[in-house]
Amino acid sequence: MSSLSRTANLKEINAYKKKINWGETSALYHLFASSLGDLDGILTHGFDSVYKQVLNSNTWNLPLLGASKSVDGSIQLKNKPQISLRHEFNDMGYELHCFPAIDGEVVSMIMIQEGNCPFKHWVPENMQMLFRINSLITFAIHCFQHGDEADIALLKFAHYKVEQLITTLSESFQIITVKGYSIAEFYQEIAKRNGNILTQ
Repeated sequence: MSSLSRTANLKEINAYKKKINWGETSALYHLFASSLGDLDGILTHGFDSVYKQVLNSNTWNLPLLGASKSVDGSIQLKNKPQISLRHEFNDMGYELHCFPAIDGEVVSMIMIQEGNCPFKHWVPENMQMLFRINSLITFAIHCFQHGDEADIALLKFAHYKVEQLITTLSESFQIITVKGYSIAEFYQEIAKRNGNILTQ
């Protein structure tokens, strides 16, 4: 039985999981992998997402950013919009949260047509959570306690995908802070606590 390459994609990981488990996958694996499938296509699938909205320069406060249009119609900025990111782990799983920053200060309230906000409209209830990976905590604990090679590969894939999406944001934004554990750091904390994340 061949093992997975370090750069295996989601389809390859899922096929390997079925191969080593005689075609069977647990409900937890399926839920986590399905959530990663949505995340994997966040920029390529046709459906709209908060992540895509935040990246859309039409939602930015272009005058504040010193925007001008070049002859080919592309927008040139003197200043990138400032944002802060936070890794959030909760009972739903993992979420990446985004907050606009004004002069280096993070803003967590509604901002509509505020001249110094990098976005035209910022409504935290609709825009703060860029994406979610369902059941990450449960799956990470399962990986530590009973995970096979495919489970670990899927968790690594989740980490790399989130890091890739943060890198994509950094191409358009000045990210002033990234707070909280990354997925890899969260898993390392589980290991350090021997699988019991509720200990102090």
